[in-house]
Amino acid sequence: MKRIAVLGCGLVGAAIARDLSREADFEVLVADASAEALGRVKAQAGVRIREADLSSPSEIAAVVREADTVVGALPGRLGLPMLEAVISAGKPIADISFSPEDPLALDALARERGVTAVVDCGVSPGLSNFAVGRAAAALASIDDVRILVGGLPVDRTRPFGYAILFSATDVIEEYTRPARIVEEGRVVIRAALSEVEAVEVAGIGTLEAFLTDGLRTLLATVPARSMVEKTLRYPGHAAAMRGLRESGFFDARPIDAGGRSISPRSVTEKLLSVAWKLREGEEEFTYLRVSVAGRDASGAAKTSLFELLDRPGPGGTTSMARTTGFPCSVAAAMLARGQYRAPGIRPLELLAADPGASGRFLEGLRARGLVFHESF
Repeated sequence: MKRIAVLGCGLVGAAIARDLSREADFEVLVADASAEALGRVKAQAGVRIREADLSSPSEIAAVVREADTVVGALPGRLGLPMLEAVISAGKPIADISFSPEDPLALDALARERGVTAVVDCGVSPGLSNFAVGRAAAALASIDDVRILVGGLPVDRTRPFGYAILFSATDVIEEYTRPARIVEEGRVVIRAALSEVEAVEVAGIGTLEAFLTDGLRTLLATVPARSMVEKTLRYPGHAAAMRGLRESGFFDARPIDAGGRSISPRSVTEKLLSVAWKLREGEEEFTYLRVSVAGRDASGAAKTSLFELLDRPGPGGTTSMARTTGFPCSVAAAMLARGQYRAPGIRPLELLAADPGASGRFLEGLRARGLVFHESF
């Protein structure tokens, strides 16, 4: 039996734990600060649970001490300290915590400890990186990378046409953090929620795409003349979020409100967490489109397209949880079984460059019902 420790028991972390617990050769331990969340996952899957303060590196080290592999599924603000603690403990990890910091900063430590850390292992960043990596492996040069991604409720009439499984904190971070893109081979900065354009998706209709800071490790690992990532929402969402941002609703600095010091952002996060909460059984979907254009070794122009449209799977697992969690659980399973061991920080574009690992990763996705189309 291989022992896997899952750090974090939110809706996505719980989905990963349930998925891994179905494997006969894995023993899964789930750790979280919430006894209530741990009780829910314990009732749903054959896992062990441990209440733990995962903001503490020493407590993380204690939780993972007996683990063969670790899964990181914490809020972004805890992501990098957790990753560093796990690497320092010498444990391989598949991580979806999406910290605002650059995980490549820990590459030297991971190599020193002989640790494989598969980071940003969700849908985007994640599957998007994997698609870019597979295309890049077949090209001598890359002219253009374009990533479009979004997870949305079917009901467009919801507040701001949106619903979430994870924290409103991380969504607002996407809307406030400047977006890094590549133009003429150079990294440039643009405002989040900018450069809005209409996008048609078969079976869904018209969506809008706007800039967010989702390229992350691709900025350092894949040389391209042009590269952009855009988030998809229903039309009007970007303008509404810009209105909130520019009116101060996303401002973390406290203001005086009737003699009390209040952070507008903390209030906004609380309100949107309620308004955007996905209802049980509510219909939703995830869409990802990645196009990569470049030239092969002969100089011939080539374009690859990766496209995924996912809906809730058997057992009621939401598409948002499936597309975010299953890439991470596939990577964790590969690490636990010794099927991928390349020391260092290894985002999915680097895993994709390894033909054997790429093939096993694809097999794991398909076994979990993630259906996508690739053309080269």
